[in-house]
Amino acid sequence: MLVDPNSEANKSKPSRHGGGRRGSSEPVLGASPHAKLLVYLVVVAAIVAGAYRLFVGPFGHPVTAPGVAEKVQPFIRSGDRITVPERSPVRDKLAIEPIIEKDIQRNLILPAVVEADPGRLIKVAPPLAGRVTQLKVQLGERVEAGQPLVVIDSPDLAAAYSDYDRAKVLLALALKNRDRQRGLAKIGGAAEKDLQQAETDYVTADAEFQRATAHLKQIGVNAETTDKSRTVTVVAPMSGSVIDLGVAPGEYWNDPTAALMTVADLSTVWVTASVPEKDTALVSKGQSVDVVFSAYPSEVFKGQVLFVSDVLDPATRRTKARIAFKNADTRLRPGMFASVNFYAPTQRVLVVPTSALVLKDDANQVLVETAPWTFQARNVDIAFQQGDQVVLTSGVKAGDRIVVSGGVLLGD
Repeated sequence: MLVDPNSEANKSKPSRHGGGRRGSSEPVLGASPHAKLLVYLVVVAAIVAGAYRLFVGPFGHPVTAPGVAEKVQPFIRSGDRITVPERSPVRDKLAIEPIIEKDIQRNLILPAVVEADPGRLIKVAPPLAGRVTQLKVQLGERVEAGQPLVVIDSPDLAAAYSDYDRAKVLLALALKNRDRQRGLAKIGGAAEKDLQQAETDYVTADAEFQRATAHLKQIGVNAETTDKSRTVTVVAPMSGSVIDLGVAPGEYWNDPTAALMTVADLSTVWVTASVPEKDTALVSKGQSVDVVFSAYPSEVFKGQVLFVSDVLDPATRRTKARIAFKNADTRLRPGMFASVNFYAPTQRVLVVPTSALVLKDDANQVLVETAPWTFQARNVDIAFQQGDQVVLTSGVKAGDRIVVSGGVLLGD
C-alpha cells in the first residue's frame, strides 16, 4: 500500500506557534501591537487628567496649595500702642476687665517677740565686792521676795562693821562731851567756844553714825547683830523669775555696778513688733490686733496696741509697737516668737488682680484698652498687695478696661 510521505511528515512537524496542532476554534496566544498601544494611551490620559484636576482644579479654577495661605501676625506695635488683629490667636488668650473701686481693710502682719515689762524687771547687783561662795537659784527659776539668791564673802563687809562700831563709839563720846559743856555753861564754868565745839563734834559724829548705819542697811545686814561675819546674802528684791544669770559659784565679783542676775515679774509681758517706716501710719495706740505665737499656732490672742515708740531705729528703719498681755499662768515667755495682725481702717481704693501687672525696666505696668483690641502700656504705683489683689494709687482710674490675664503675650 502506497503511503503519502507528506502526510507523515506533517504529523511529526511541530507548529511554529508552539505545541501540537490545535483545532481552528482555539484562540491564538499573544496580543496585537495595536492593542497594546491603545492601552498605553488610555493610562497616560488618565494620569494627565488627574494632575490637571489636582493643580488647576475643576472647570479650570486653580486650587491654592495648603501652607501658602497668608500668615496673620499675633499683634501689631505702633509707637506705644499695641493692636491685636481680628484673626490673631492671641485674642483667645487675653482677658479684659474694667478697674473697680473696693472697700478694703488692710491687714498688716508683722513679726514680733515676747519681752519682759521693763517696769517689772530688776537687775540684781551685789552690795559690795567679794567672792561668790553659794549660788542658790538657777536660770528660769521662780523666786519670792526676800528669798536668798547669792552668798558673797567680802572683806568690805568687815570694814563696814568696823566703820559702824567706830562711829557708834565716837557718837557716844561726842554726846557726853556736849552734855558736859552744856552743864558747865549753865553755871558759867565753860567758855562759849568750847560749847560750840562740843555741839559741832556731836553733829559730826551723829552724821557719821547715820552713814555707817545706812551702809550696813544697804548691804542687807543687821548693824546690831552679834555675828559679824564677812559673808553677806543677796536676796530677791521682788517675786518673779530669774530671766538672766551672769554669775557662778567661786567667781570673784569686783564690780558692784554689774548685775549678778535679772529678776522679772512675768505676770504681764509685752509683745513687741517692728513696724517698717512706710507702714508707721497704719499703726496707732489702742488699735485692735490679733497675735499668734509660734508655741500656740492654733490659738489667737486678742489685744490692743499699748503704745507706738516715738523713736525710729536708723539702722533698720523701723519703730516699735508694743502690746501688753496678762500672763498669770506664765504661758508667754520672754524670747518667744509671734506674728501680729494689725487691722487698719477701711479704705476705698482701686483694685486689680496681680496677674494684670507687667514688669518692664523695673517699673510696674498695666495694659489699658484705648480702643477695641488696641492697648497702651501705663506705669502704675502700687500701694500694697493683699492676697491676689494689688491696690494702685496712680496711672489709671476706675472704669479703665485693662488686660487682667495674658498681658505678657503682648510684651517685646
